[in-house]
Amino acid sequence: MLRNVFRVVFVLWAGSLWSLAAWVAPTLFRAQADRHLAGVLAARLFSIETYVGLGVAVFALLSLSRTKFVWGYSAVVLLSINEWVLKRIMAQALAHGAAANLSFGAWHGVSAVLYVLACLAVLRLVWNEDFR
Repeated sequence: MLRNVFRVVFVLWAGSLWSLAAWVAPTLFRAQADRHLAGVLAARLFSIETYVGLGVAVFALLSLSRTKFVWGYSAVVLLSINEWVLKRIMAQALAHGAAANLSFGAWHGVSAVLYVLACLAVLRLVWNEDFR
């Protein structure tokens, strides 16, 4: 029973990761004329994804699937780097024009690459059903 609950929670998280990148964030920027507000809303949604991922990882640690969830833990680490490291650097770059000689756009690109890598790590688990 616990294993099935974990599987459902994991797949819901995986789907939300992909949907945020594929259509939710782009829709925010198309629908909202204020790009700053759209960015703030998108950043909040990406933060929520990180916390949900942490919850799924804790659930995996407590379940029988803990040793098969390595790609999931990797995804959570990448999302956590985005949340607690890159987000601050990006804010500094936005406020001062650059951080560590890179513009906000460059840091945003780094962040996007980490997010896509996290999505791919989760996709690998779903594709191979390694989380069972």
